[in-house]
Amino acid sequence: MPEIEQELGVTVSFTPHLVPMTRGILSTAYVRLREARTTEQLTALYRDFYKNEPFVRVLDPGQSPNPLHTRGANFCEVSAFVDPRTGTATLMAALDNLVKGAAGQAIQAFNLMQGWDETLGLQDSGLYP
Repeated sequence: MPEIEQELGVTVSFTPHLVPMTRGILSTAYVRLREARTTEQLTALYRDFYKNEPFVRVLDPGQSPNPLHTRGANFCEVSAFVDPRTGTATLMAALDNLVKGAAGQAIQAFNLMQGWDETLGLQDSGLYP
């Protein structure tokens, strides 16, 4: 978190959720917005930012990321909710830490370094455990 705060100049409160599962990460971050935004506006910003990212799914307002939906895949699901009373955004993400958080991330980075399609070898899922 210190790197995010240093680079973006924002204070972030981060909550990793510990749940009984063999794989997957669900995290929540809270950020005070610099300017007033609605949930729909923040979701639209996310969609625009990630529009060319094949492994990021920006969920519709009101939906929450679910580690089961990313299990065995290189996807990361993200969502945003704005509390207009406090000017705080609640940002959530879910991913499979054994794929996106480890091997899948390495393969994706290698593909990009080689000038290959970043999705090469990552479209099919493999589950163990």
